[in-house]
Amino acid sequence: MITLIGKKMAKKGLKFQYIGPAEECDNCRFRATCLDSLEEGRFYIIRKVKETEQYCKLHEDHKVKVVEVEKAYIKALVNSKSAFEGSIVSLSTPICDEECEYHDLCFPEGLKGNDRCKIIKNFGKTDKKCIQGYELSEVLLEC
Repeated sequence: MITLIGKKMAKKGLKFQYIGPAEECDNCRFRATCLDSLEEGRFYIIRKVKETEQYCKLHEDHKVKVVEVEKAYIKALVNSKSAFEGSIVSLSTPICDEECEYHDLCFPEGLKGNDRCKIIKNFGKTDKKCIQGYELSEVLLEC
């Protein structure tokens, strides 16, 4: 995917979350290139930075660069019974209202309810003890 990002942030490997357009974007001639391929709430990683620059009044130096991005992988804890590398899982968050130290891995930011994700890497069953008693594996997801 192609998008535009502030010149100072345009670095290969940078991971960012798209949080939505600013009001000023509504009438911008680059809106389609800059925003239409991105999905609100998702994380992306810059794979390639192009030389092309454009003017953008929103960024500090008023310059944006053209970059190639892809959705970033996300670490999560999932039910061990469905944690097979290469498998596609419908990710539904567990029923849990505990605020434990692993909450962010069970409810990873950037995922949406019932996302279908591919398990890229299974790091195995975790030694992390779930307060609710779930048997969990730490995985890397592509959604």
